[in-house]
Amino acid sequence: MRLPRRPVTTVAATLLLLGLAGCGDLDAPDPRGVPDASGAPRPDGGRTAAATTASPTGPRPFTLVATGDVLPHTEIIRQAREDAGGDGYDFTRMLAGVRPLISAADLAICHMETVYGADGGPFTGYPSFKSPPQVARALKETGYTGCDTASNHTLDDGPAGIRRTLDAMDAVGLAHTGSARDATEAGRPALFRAGGATVAHLAYTYGTNGIPLPDGRPWAVNLIDRDRILADARAARAGGADLVVVSVHWGTEWQDAPNEQQLTLAKELAAGQGGGPSDVDLILGTHAHIPQAYEKIGDTWTVYGLGDQLAGHMFTYDGAEDPRGNWSSIARFTFVPPAAPGQRWTVGKAEFVPQVTDLGPPYRVLDLREAVRRDPGRVDYARALDHIRTVVLSRGAASAGLTMAP
Repeated sequence: MRLPRRPVTTVAATLLLLGLAGCGDLDAPDPRGVPDASGAPRPDGGRTAAATTASPTGPRPFTLVATGDVLPHTEIIRQAREDAGGDGYDFTRMLAGVRPLISAADLAICHMETVYGADGGPFTGYPSFKSPPQVARALKETGYTGCDTASNHTLDDGPAGIRRTLDAMDAVGLAHTGSARDATEAGRPALFRAGGATVAHLAYTYGTNGIPLPDGRPWAVNLIDRDRILADARAARAGGADLVVVSVHWGTEWQDAPNEQQLTLAKELAAGQGGGPSDVDLILGTHAHIPQAYEKIGDTWTVYGLGDQLAGHMFTYDGAEDPRGNWSSIARFTFVPPAAPGQRWTVGKAEFVPQVTDLGPPYRVLDLREAVRRDPGRVDYARALDHIRTVVLSRGAASAGLTMAP
């Protein structure tokens, strides 16, 4: 990425931990990861947090939403400082515009692209990020259940950055997958309960900007490997997961169309084994900085690129500022229970919501539908909405049932 310019009663569900790559059975719940009845983490600190709700009357439809890259550039950090009145960092006001939509979902997944610095700083933006740990609390308060943490910036501050990031997420009860503090943690996805279903979340990245994996820590961040992803998904399914969601940090920055790696890997992940259904139910892509297409491959929905949810002024490789770097989509899928024993959960409704980071000042993430309704004279909003809709539907997703949420 380029340098930004400076100028219905719910019941908390226990999050189980699942062993992968050769471990086919559910492990016993890790007591450090069991929340109390409010969904908050235990005082002794959990590695992950509870997900969402379960119906006392049996399985029910549930909604899953997913959003793109959270990428706090220096100017975003500065805005958080201003929003906190100069005392700490408050990212909740920047995300308040999408909180109603995110918090209304049964399961909400974000992509945390950067690692966190020590409380109090120093904090840095591009090219080597260290974000304030207060980002984690803002994500939790916005309504996110968990985030994937596998990106090309995961090793920006080595193992210490990973540890601080995951510790901060644990402290607020935000689940995570894609990077790890130890080998045991690396072998376990985030596992959620929603609508009576068990949902496993896995995450991988194409690379780490040339930073080698730390000595003795080859498990620090998950790298894309087709065979490993398929094995992990298969193990999750065999271990009890009803649904498997795979987040992938991939693609070519600033390219509207998915590249060959994305197209090939998506088809391979969506292909069933031995003629059966795929073990991967949903693929969520990040990294390209701009919104990309949705496509249904077999029964597996793929979002090639969600785009940046929160970022500063974005510039292409030729130095031109590109507003697409602040446009994105929110994916929203409604999963419905199996029609009969032995069958799979399926997507009953597929939707997207256009989203924009308004660069203000102040910087604010907005539900673009609502922004256009409030201010129909904003030509830039109308242009963004039209572009997002066009790109999202560019690979035939409308014919497969995808619609823009009303």
